[in-house]
Amino acid sequence: MPWKETCIVDQRIEFIAAVKADARGNFTRLCERFGISRQTGYALLARYNERGAEGLEDRAPKAQTCPHKTAGPLEDLVAEMRKKHPQEGPKKLIERLASAHPEMTWPAASTVGEILKRRGLIRPRRRRIRVPMHPSPLEPCTEPNDVWCTDFKGSFELGDRMRCHPLTITDGASRYLIRCEGLTGETTALARPHFERAFAEFGVPARIRSDNGSPFATKTLGGLSALSVWWIQLGIVPERIEPGQPQQNGRHERFHRTLKACTTKPPAQTLAEQQRAFDHFRRDYNDERPHEALGQKPPASIYEPSWRALRPPREPAYGEDFKVRRAGDGGTVAMAGKSFYISHLLKGQPIGFREIDSDEWEIHYGPLLIGHLLIRQGKPRVQPIE
Repeated sequence: MPWKETCIVDQRIEFIAAVKADARGNFTRLCERFGISRQTGYALLARYNERGAEGLEDRAPKAQTCPHKTAGPLEDLVAEMRKKHPQEGPKKLIERLASAHPEMTWPAASTVGEILKRRGLIRPRRRRIRVPMHPSPLEPCTEPNDVWCTDFKGSFELGDRMRCHPLTITDGASRYLIRCEGLTGETTALARPHFERAFAEFGVPARIRSDNGSPFATKTLGGLSALSVWWIQLGIVPERIEPGQPQQNGRHERFHRTLKACTTKPPAQTLAEQQRAFDHFRRDYNDERPHEALGQKPPASIYEPSWRALRPPREPAYGEDFKVRRAGDGGTVAMAGKSFYISHLLKGQPIGFREIDSDEWEIHYGPLLIGHLLIRQGKPRVQPIE
């Protein structure tokens, strides 16, 4: 018995001896003298009467073992899988473990979470103030290829001091990662070949959603860019989120957090090495990584290529309620006896005008409303979409 515990037992024996020798029944005063409560005093007296001096020793907890405790080898497998996939939580780890070891029975996600905490493999989340979501005016994406989401994840410096600009394309419904390409800049010339390859491999989507940055949008009428004009000619409707509202493309933004954590910490030495990291991540993300929004299935189990095959670009067509004018080489259009500038991006292209009032026309390029033509006192004026 340790020395400290021996002293405690001696004090308790002294207390019992004092109680036995007390003829006046000053039990409360004796408890105060020994610095214990009356309840503790009665408990010590009862233990002494039942078991003698042995009963005054501190007893070990009754539960020496836990029959439901997770076995050590199983915990080791959980820890090993977490180290292979440090960004994934208990639910995804269980799916991976069940796939790798189907003969074993795996505990609940909460138990796996406790294992990771005990092993120091999980950090508590910092509390964040959450604000209400802004209602999105964009089209919903419920089926594969309804909407593809695209963006450039923030550039970063490689080991050789070159900057990498990752171009990403995902399917909005299935979260399938269609492309993840490390480029040297954010230009149409660099991005377009990767869209061409994606369309050739997977077909074309109904819509493509992006932010308002280059090369997806410009400050021209309707925010059109060379890339979005090309999409329209392929039969794709460009969508742009509202400025300053990244949550409208929240699925893609959340994906970027995962991509950054898994492939850029630390960044590779060269662009070629970084691309290999992106390619490895893309295979794992699509084919193996469980996704909670998909019922813990990987995106590849949901996604299927589009039935809309890639075709050569063609001019957009308009309905009978449109007046069609073709833009000149300078991007100007003649209407109501006057010429006015539309966009140099649309030179030689048919522009649709639909009358909505006696002195106001909508200006369309294909499916997109890009502005209004106002005719006041015989003077036409183009008004952008506000």
